[in-house]
Amino acid sequence: MTSLFLVAALAACDGREESALDNLANGANVVQVQNSFTAEAQAVLEPLAPPAPGTPGGLPASREPLVEGTIDPNSAQGAAQVVQGYYGLLEEKRFSDAQDLWADRSAIGSQDDAAFAARFRGFSEIHANIGAPGEAEGAAGSLYVSVPVQVYARVAASGKPWYVLRQVTLRRVNDVPGSSAADRRWHIESIGPYAPQVASVVAETSAAISATDGLVRP
Repeated sequence: MTSLFLVAALAACDGREESALDNLANGANVVQVQNSFTAEAQAVLEPLAPPAPGTPGGLPASREPLVEGTIDPNSAQGAAQVVQGYYGLLEEKRFSDAQDLWADRSAIGSQDDAAFAARFRGFSEIHANIGAPGEAEGAAGSLYVSVPVQVYARVAASGKPWYVLRQVTLRRVNDVPGSSAADRRWHIESIGPYAPQVASVVAETSAAISATDGLVRP
């Protein structure tokens, strides 16, 4: 009886309570009815339309897009594929898997799973367009690459679109004796505001790691 009341209350706001109640009366699963109602509500929300490349809020128009297909995982394009995978996991709400792409020693990479997942609870949808990576830069036995990202999400509380440009910095250890396979893979070091003209990727990593993961605002 309680479940029936909840579905009716959800539907009453836009006149679809009769349809929801009919479905329940005909033996439909409560969760299925709720999911159907949510899908119908999403259909009337303002569409997610991130700014096009070269326009305010869009990725740079002059840079080549992320290369698809088989590439060298140790290259800058390999780093960009890690970023693509990260936001793909966020889109699928696989937060624990996404956190594994952060450097273990970082403040975010070392968080417990629940704390990391809580960063994204304010969004019902998370998507991203990945820009072309910058050139790899070396320092202290490591390589660093920055990748621009256009995040577009939907705020859970209001259903409103939310857009932001971010810059992801990744690091991997050079192929030197004593380094492990894990050390030589790209990991996310930080996510911060997009900087169109970064003088040095390495200098950027000295700043505090973004506590927002490129999404949640302070």
